[in-house]
Amino acid sequence: MNLLNVFEQINAVDPEFSDRISPRREAIKNLASMSKKVTLAALPFFVSELFKKAYGATAPTDVNGVLNYALTLEYLEAEYYTMGVAKAGLIPSGKPLGAITTIRDHEVAHVNFLKQVLGSKAVSKPTFDFTAGGTFGNVFSDYDTFLAVAQAFEDTGVRAYKGQAGILLGNRVVLTAALQIHSVEARHASHIRQMRRARGGGAANQKPWITGSNDTGIGVVVDPIYAGEDNVKQAGVDITSLSGSMGKISTSAATQSFDEPLTAEAVLNIAGLFIKA
Repeated sequence: MNLLNVFEQINAVDPEFSDRISPRREAIKNLASMSKKVTLAALPFFVSELFKKAYGATAPTDVNGVLNYALTLEYLEAEYYTMGVAKAGLIPSGKPLGAITTIRDHEVAHVNFLKQVLGSKAVSKPTFDFTAGGTFGNVFSDYDTFLAVAQAFEDTGVRAYKGQAGILLGNRVVLTAALQIHSVEARHASHIRQMRRARGGGAANQKPWITGSNDTGIGVVVDPIYAGEDNVKQAGVDITSLSGSMGKISTSAATQSFDEPLTAEAVLNIAGLFIKA
């Protein structure tokens, strides 16, 4: 059974699935069928090329360094959601509070796991300033600001783990654990985005994935999180030059189809916006 048949079966059970996955499916399908000589059976070749492009020769070479960098991000997220849940009246009761509480528990579990793996080599938790020096002064008094900053953190996490996976290739146990955490972060990012969309207003058109560039609506301070997400080329192919049953692949669809990695330096610079000197 090929990938497209799997998509169709899922769509039969979940009619909204095609709306969520369509841009990514169409881009991958057209990338794989851009030549009569290339079929879905050759898709692993493209995945391999994307992997080489993403990690190449610039990947770090220290596993503990990667894990500590991941731990710093998990410290940040765990404390953010812990403070949010503890703030009376910030998060609406019911499903919103339940969702944020679950995300908090996941992030705390990530922290505990990474500390256990690193042992005495684990870095200490920094002191955080979630207002980013006053930029988000209402982050724990305005629910919409809280969700927007949460989205920025989760999007950072997704790109951060992808950007450092290459170094972990030699350690399958650690790589597997990191990929599992990465998948959880991706689900968090999607869920936060859909929570924002449900709120309406300026976030009414929010998608479950990054589209092109900064779509948080909270200003240029978080622009570095989305640097490079306007890329439309994968494996040397301009996705917008492809066409299929749905017509030409738009720039928006092309940027939605692939998450771009962030370097460790870029991620730590982003985290530094929320760490007290």
